[in-house]
Amino acid sequence: MENRVRIGNDALREYLKYLNDKDSCRVLVIGDLHEPFSLDSYFDHVRKVRDRYQCNRVVFMGDVIDSHHTSYHETDPDGMGGGDELDLAIRRLERWHTEFGPAEVMIGNHDRIVSRKAFSAGIPKKWIREYHEVLETPNWEFKEKTIIGDTLYHHGEGGTARTRYKKELMSTWQGHLHSQFYIDYMVGQRFKIYGVQSGCGIDHEKYAFAYGKNFPKPIIGCGVDLDGTPHLEPMHL
Repeated sequence: MENRVRIGNDALREYLKYLNDKDSCRVLVIGDLHEPFSLDSYFDHVRKVRDRYQCNRVVFMGDVIDSHHTSYHETDPDGMGGGDELDLAIRRLERWHTEFGPAEVMIGNHDRIVSRKAFSAGIPKKWIREYHEVLETPNWEFKEKTIIGDTLYHHGEGGTARTRYKKELMSTWQGHLHSQFYIDYMVGQRFKIYGVQSGCGIDHEKYAFAYGKNFPKPIIGCGVDLDGTPHLEPMHL
């Protein structure tokens, strides 16, 4: 069951055409990781989805690291120190970097915590290293947003995909909201656009997510965009 393509017959025919088209764009969309606090099984799920759809581009939706020790949330005094947490995050990101190769990585609010604190402390940008240097991911390109085809990808601060794609008037993927996982369409006489919330890969039982104990349970999953046709792949827990 896990190796079957779970899309309708018409979509399947189109999908098989994409596989034979070298110019088709099959984007693997990976949810928030918050390393070093992601589920180990999420890595395997994403890899299976990548192989099932034969994706040829990769976008991480942001918050690839958690930065709990330096967070604006209350920090657990029994948790790891900042150096240990970062070292472990780098080690856990290594497999993502190795397996998924060149990728575009949206910069999330947790990714930028340290640079925000440096800014507040009056430290010039020249003193701050680039994300890919710190995280030892040389072929990852960190961006605030990216546009592939007619679709916008960004982390998603400041609202839901349902509101953002209507405001931008273009199809939009976003992460950030761990408990939302959906595709929402708006169709007119001559257009069709959509907003997608891509889920996440976090282990919500880790101490770093104590701030969300009263929030809805996170939805674990990822997605694929086949030349402007979005698909979501929830992980069975």
